[in-house]
Amino acid sequence: MGAQLTRNRAVDQEKNELADLLKAEGQDFPGCDYVASDFKEWMDKLDLDKVRIKDIVWPGTHDSATNRIGIPFVSRPFAQCQSLSAYGQFSQGVRVIDVRVEKNFRVCHGILKSYHVKEVLEDVKRFLSETKSEFIIVEVRTEYGYEDPPDFDKYLIEQLGDHLIPQDPHVFDKTLRELLPKRVICIWKPQKAAAPSAGSPLWSSAYLKDNWTDTDLPHTKFKNNLSHLEKQPSVQSRKYFYRVENTCTPQADNIWVCVKPVTRRIQPYARLFISQAHKKGLGDRLQIYSSDFIDADFVNACIGATVGRIQS
Repeated sequence: MGAQLTRNRAVDQEKNELADLLKAEGQDFPGCDYVASDFKEWMDKLDLDKVRIKDIVWPGTHDSATNRIGIPFVSRPFAQCQSLSAYGQFSQGVRVIDVRVEKNFRVCHGILKSYHVKEVLEDVKRFLSETKSEFIIVEVRTEYGYEDPPDFDKYLIEQLGDHLIPQDPHVFDKTLRELLPKRVICIWKPQKAAAPSAGSPLWSSAYLKDNWTDTDLPHTKFKNNLSHLEKQPSVQSRKYFYRVENTCTPQADNIWVCVKPVTRRIQPYARLFISQAHKKGLGDRLQIYSSDFIDADFVNACIGATVGRIQS
């Protein structure tokens, strides 16, 4: 009981530290006042002839295919990180999804499995068919502890086909117009199978990097995210995507093990993070910014940061 009380006090202290930082320094950043008029087609409102892939602050989701994971009210609260389908997320402005699979082609999160990955890919194709200038990054990885789905690289190419932008580091410097009509960067991260090679329709794990801090302490995660971001080169010279995740992770030694209440400890501070990154001279390093239980304000903050970067 004493250890649990200590843990709870640590969580409360860190929540207060973030609230105090917000009160003291605010959350303004270039583009923070921007309000997107259409989340579903916000990229179409950009200048496609000038905006490059590396200019975008990409709103993303963590564990994107968990909307129907587990049993409702039983196991689902411990593994669900999103309440919307992939299509619903795209329609709300998300442009990067994180999908975990196992050998039978089912999406999963840890030990829990859900629907066939084809549902996600069908959502991708549906969204692309309804839009004309929206770009998507699809990260698919074999979940830790599972075997790779057989011939999964061929399956992804078969499913996404002509939509795929081939692996090429020069893509980062290209404008959206130059890449059209291809609009999907698909990153395949197998556990044991061979990684996609240069020129492949799929991209390897080397092109999407992050630094995961496994903690339920919000200020610790916030500070570590800034520290890791500081070590990255500017997007102007970077030839890979770098992701920051505005999430907290339930811990086994704490009674609060459901995802939603834990992630709410840091979720309200997404704009504060972007603001702090700019104040520390790191605004030019922001690229992919992801969250659990995506909401409109998070997406709008990323779009605003993109507009601010373009206009500066």
